[in-house]
Amino acid sequence: MRPRSPESLALRQDAASPKDMILYEDADVMVLNKPAGLAVQGGSGTTRHIDQMLEVMRDAKGQKPRLVHRLDKETAGCLLIAKTRFAATALTGSFRHRSRAKIYWALVAGVPKPKQGRISTYLAKEESEDDTIMRSRRTATRREPCRDLLCRGGDVAQKLAWVSLKPVTGRTHQLRAHMAHIDHAIVGDPKYFNKENWQLPGGLQKRLHLLARRIVIPHPRGGLSTRLRRCPRICLQSWNHWV
Repeated sequence: MRPRSPESLALRQDAASPKDMILYEDADVMVLNKPAGLAVQGGSGTTRHIDQMLEVMRDAKGQKPRLVHRLDKETAGCLLIAKTRFAATALTGSFRHRSRAKIYWALVAGVPKPKQGRISTYLAKEESEDDTIMRSRRTATRREPCRDLLCRGGDVAQKLAWVSLKPVTGRTHQLRAHMAHIDHAIVGDPKYFNKENWQLPGGLQKRLHLLARRIVIPHPRGGLSTRLRRCPRICLQSWNHWV
């Protein structure tokens, strides 16, 4: 029997149960602190995921909490859950009409210039038996291009930069594909890191450095709900060491 890696042990500890991940909860919504490495939904070869784990949180009426948006398996951070049908309808509408704000933090290769800007490209999905990846396209593949807002924070020796990203639209792997498209791929990205002969600096783990840091969304009962996710240990170590 192979020994478990420290990362897999940390995942098992962080994701023992959805209740262990709760950042915020009221009668209508929950915000979970999803660890990296845990899938949101099932798929080929995926036996453990958030949607399945929510089964144990059915209420007295038998209602199971519902997913209203997604995070990639490798991405850590804020994951919003609706506890009732009423909340699911309201929150899904907020995502559809973009009356929500999501902020992500990432560590990227190189230093994006200018310091602030907008990334806008068309993305097309390419699927194979083993994988799905998003590719940038010059011509329209849907009604509008995918858009992100970028703001650069600290950087070091032109090697790495910390960036804050705000997706305007929302497609699979959008932030990851966009950063690779502008030649500043997210450090540790197993799908989109595309810089040849780029050596991972010492002190960094080869894992996706992308965090769903903040979500702001109208609460189903009125007002705004805002939640922050603390930095996971791996990202914090990298940022403290290099940025």
